[in-house]
Amino acid sequence: MPTSYAIAIGSNRSGRHGRPEAEVRAAMAALGALGQVTATAPIFDTAPLGPSSRRFANSAALLETSLDPLALLAALKQIERAFGRRRGRRWGARVIDLDIVLWSGGAWTQRDLVIPHPAFRIRRFVLDPLVAIAPSWRDPRTGHSTRQLAVRAHKVDRRPAHP
Repeated sequence: MPTSYAIAIGSNRSGRHGRPEAEVRAAMAALGALGQVTATAPIFDTAPLGPSSRRFANSAALLETSLDPLALLAALKQIERAFGRRRGRRWGARVIDLDIVLWSGGAWTQRDLVIPHPAFRIRRFVLDPLVAIAPSWRDPRTGHSTRQLAVRAHKVDRRPAHP
C-alpha cells in the first residue's frame, strides 16, 4: 500500500538542467519515477546556510509511493548522483539535495535515516515550502503542524523568504 512522504528539494549550483531553479523543477519531475507526486510547492529563493555563499532554490514535494523509507532514501541518492551531486563539504554548493522530511508512517530511526528530518523544525527553507503544500501535516515527535512550526521559525528568524 502506498505511503506519503514530504521531500525537501534544494539547489544552489547550476547543473545539466540549468540554473538551480531548473534543477529543482527537474528533480520534481524525476520524483515521478518513484511514485505519484501529489503536490509541489513554489520555488523559494533562500539565503545560504553555513559557509556557502550561493543562494538556494528550495521547494518541496509530496510523494506517494510503495517504497519503504530506506528504499526511498536509496532512490533519492541515485537521483542526486544522476544530477551530478557528489559528496563533499557539509552545506557546500550542490546541484541537488533531496531529503525525506516527513512520512505518513510516523517516525523512523536507523543509523542512515531519521524521519522526521532532525533539523526541519527550525529551517524556514524547508518549512515555508512544506506549508504551501502540507500545512496540516504533523510532526510525529512534537505533534505540531508544519504551519505551527513555520510560525515559530519565523519568530526566531526575521529574514524574509522570497517565493
